[in-house]
Amino acid sequence: METLWPAPAKLNLFLHVTGRRSDGYHDLQTLFQLIDLCDSIGVAPREDGQIERVAGPAGVAPENDLAVRAARALKLASGTSWGASLRLVKRIPIGGGLGGGSSDAATTLLVLNRLWGCDLPPARLAELGGTLGADVPVFLHGSSAWAEGRGEKLASVELPQRWYVVIRPGLSVATPEVFQDPELTRNSPLITIRGFFESGGHNDCEPVVSARYPEVRSALEWLSQSAPAHLTGTGSCIFAAFTSAAAAEEVAARVPDRWTGFVARGLNTSPVHERLCWGVAKW
Repeated sequence: METLWPAPAKLNLFLHVTGRRSDGYHDLQTLFQLIDLCDSIGVAPREDGQIERVAGPAGVAPENDLAVRAARALKLASGTSWGASLRLVKRIPIGGGLGGGSSDAATTLLVLNRLWGCDLPPARLAELGGTLGADVPVFLHGSSAWAEGRGEKLASVELPQRWYVVIRPGLSVATPEVFQDPELTRNSPLITIRGFFESGGHNDCEPVVSARYPEVRSALEWLSQSAPAHLTGTGSCIFAAFTSAAAAEEVAARVPDRWTGFVARGLNTSPVHERLCWGVAKW
């Protein structure tokens, strides 16, 4: 029997690159805000041990799909004889900096860990998730969070209720290209959570992406007329925060037709974690 599970998107409320690591990655500080834009993943356990994606985004081959790779990683790590059929319904833009693929992987790990009866502890799931992508651990963590290191050192943060206007300028940004750019700032000073809430932060990737993609720069300039606008992750999506849904909807209604704009509500807890706490039989 198939059950349907949510995979929420995220915003980076700021992103500081604080150093380069010996493993080729970068040290970061960021604040992850979960939002109510979600992919849906249909999961059906199967007794033949096969893992198959029965539906998914046309532009992503099954072998490259992070949900499929997550299922295979969990099967290998747990030694289970079970398999699964996966059906992905994508709503989170690909290549937008909203973490859709990573969230799909996290939801797959969390749900199959329960449905297969693997019972791997959170630390082991986080270890598996980290091999799939730097953003997977925060979605496994299950709440908006302050992050450091590669993004795996997480501390839950209770954020005030906000609604976000999110704009996708109609293009995808390749994350590796941004982090390889010689113009990327890699030595931002460390800040504290208190320091961020007192004075704010910035996204070190924003100048690089704006220079490479003029349409992102134009969208930032347009949205900044209504509220401070920022890039999320390496983009291409940008966002601005509002204290009411009505204020956000008013701005979203004026987004130029050449871009895609929508309103998302900030979440402090992941909906997949909430549903897992209720138990599979209750939803």
